Amino acid sequence: MAGHSKWANIQHRKGRQDAKKGKIATRLIKEITVAAKMGGSSLDGNPRLRLAVDKAYDNNLAKDTIERAIKRGAGEMDGVNYEEIRYEGYGINGAAIIVDCLTDNRQRTVSEVRHAFSKYGGNLGTDGSVAFLFKHCGTLLFAPGTDENKLMEAALEAGAEDVLTNDDGSIEVVTGPYDFVTVKETLAKAGFKSEIGEVTMKAQNEVVFTGDDAVKMQKLLDAFDTIDDVQDVYTSAVIEE
Repeated sequence: MAGHSKWANIQHRKGRQDAKKGKIATRLIKEITVAAKMGGSSLDGNPRLRLAVDKAYDNNLAKDTIERAIKRGAGEMDGVNYEEIRYEGYGINGAAIIVDCLTDNRQRTVSEVRHAFSKYGGNLGTDGSVAFLFKHCGTLLFAPGTDENKLMEAALEAGAEDVLTNDDGSIEVVTGPYDFVTVKETLAKAGFKSEIGEVTMKAQNEVVFTGDDAVKMQKLLDAFDTIDDVQDVYTSAVIEE
């Protein structure tokens, strides 16, 4: 068994994401552009691009918008040249935070990220200061009530690395980052559709927040979300409702 209120926490996070669909669309377009630039425009030969495109369709982005982003990244159309930057640091109570950015102005981005950390009680660290506390992997979360034995058998056959049952009954399938799409599709064909799936930086040890500390930590995380250059935020903080 693992976790505590994983299902409620994930649903809460998803609700916050759904309320920011416009910003998510912008971030997905940037990710598609960079993925195509780094690995080419072929979905079959570029796992990062395939993942970004799948996520874009899941968020109802138009096909022509996605195709234009791929062409810009592949150099077939003019576009902004984005740079990938990762910032690491700590929030309150020692919770680890990773902030991944895509930017065309490094000085602007580091200034805004540093300001968010300092304003809300966190500290911007050095490269590698917290990354070792996370695992780069894919995760698929299934609702409480899913047949654990059947899902475990199907997941392991599909190439998953681990299957975790949380205290609240939800089940989490962990994959390698580049096996995520294959495992997700294989499980869907077997009748197991995940509620949420993503390639992420998964915290190896979580820090649970309640009460005033939870409010403070959420304000820090929300501050990162207001920064246009921020693509993803990963944290060991678990904020209880």
